[in-house]
Amino acid sequence: MLVYVFVVFALAFRFIPHPMAFTPVGAALLFFGARAPRRRLWIPLVLLAASDVVLTTLVYRYPFSWDHFVTWAWYAGMLWLGTSLKQNAGAFRILGSALAGSVSFFLVSNFAVWAAWDMYPRTSAGLMTCYGAGIPFFRHAVVGDLLFTTAMFGAPVLFHSVAGWLHKSGDHTAAA
Repeated sequence: MLVYVFVVFALAFRFIPHPMAFTPVGAALLFFGARAPRRRLWIPLVLLAASDVVLTTLVYRYPFSWDHFVTWAWYAGMLWLGTSLKQNAGAFRILGSALAGSVSFFLVSNFAVWAAWDMYPRTSAGLMTCYGAGIPFFRHAVVGDLLFTTAMFGAPVLFHSVAGWLHKSGDHTAAA
């Protein structure tokens, strides 16, 4: 159930004002991949792709272009990366996966912008300029990905600890 709550949270977060590139999308995809059955991995992928179409065409009024497919492939990649956390989900692996997600999104999304749009010359210098222009977004993305990933993967641990503590404190009260 929590996997769906986090996906809905990530979707809703995209539609409210927030700092550039500071979103829970990558964290929600990692968590869903790690905790949901593989046969349901299509759900967040379809929901996020649909929200991309709505945001692009209706909210921002930009034309839809092929670079969205690159983003959707990244969504699928993050879900797949999350599945690798099913068996071994230590803190370093989880945070390393979140960081890998931030870096990979920076690399592929900026490359897609450079290739799909006429904002930068189609030269290596133009590509480097595009990557340079993306650095402020990258900084926010890393912070957001690490923060939201910590919160999402930590929430079940916290809930379990609190439930155990409440259960123990209830036993002491009954014994007294």
